[in-house]
Amino acid sequence: MNRFKNRFISSFTIATVVLLLYSGIASAHVTVSPGVSSPGAWETYSIKIPVEKDIPTVKISLEIPSGMEFQQYRPVPDWTVELVKNDTGLITMITWSAEGDGIQPGQFQQFEFVAKNPKEESHLAWDAYQYYSDGSIVEWTGAENEKNPHSITMVTTETGTEMTGGHNHTSGSASSGNTATPAREATQGGSTAAGTTSIVLSSVALLIALIAFWISLRSAKKST
Repeated sequence: MNRFKNRFISSFTIATVVLLLYSGIASAHVTVSPGVSSPGAWETYSIKIPVEKDIPTVKISLEIPSGMEFQQYRPVPDWTVELVKNDTGLITMITWSAEGDGIQPGQFQQFEFVAKNPKEESHLAWDAYQYYSDGSIVEWTGAENEKNPHSITMVTTETGTEMTGGHNHTSGSASSGNTATPAREATQGGSTAAGTTSIVLSSVALLIALIAFWISLRSAKKST
């Protein structure tokens, strides 16, 4: 009986670890929003940083995509900001560093900034670097189907927004939510794909747990 109990606990523990691991990988992404904006717009962007380890995040660096003009950032208590400029004076990277304990496990933080979009339609890739208290760095620079994908903003005229006085204003047809433009459908499709991946991986992990339980039962029957 004790042998069966030990086998069951061991199998269940392994399956649970797999479940938590795959669920965490699929959901804990550094993201920049909005995912869709208009050419030439003065947009307020927000970067969201979740913690995917058991130690705090103490710094986050974000590269400003080529063609964008970084303008301002919103100050956040207990965080300092460093701006890196190129030879022409344009800001190419912004770094937030924690003065206190940083972002703790199970928490997330958001930082906001204003930037002017390129005048032409484009896909803006947000490469980010997440620093942990142990000195490790997670680079969010991969493609959508890679382990650590960077966030994407689609700059397009097909957003359902109107430009007035240099700012974005959502039109009535866009805010009604009845019709999705191709650009928004593409962005929503990416979010749906990520959610589907998370569900599939969680289901696989659950199946592994059930198989492990079944193996434990079989082993117990053979040993009796």
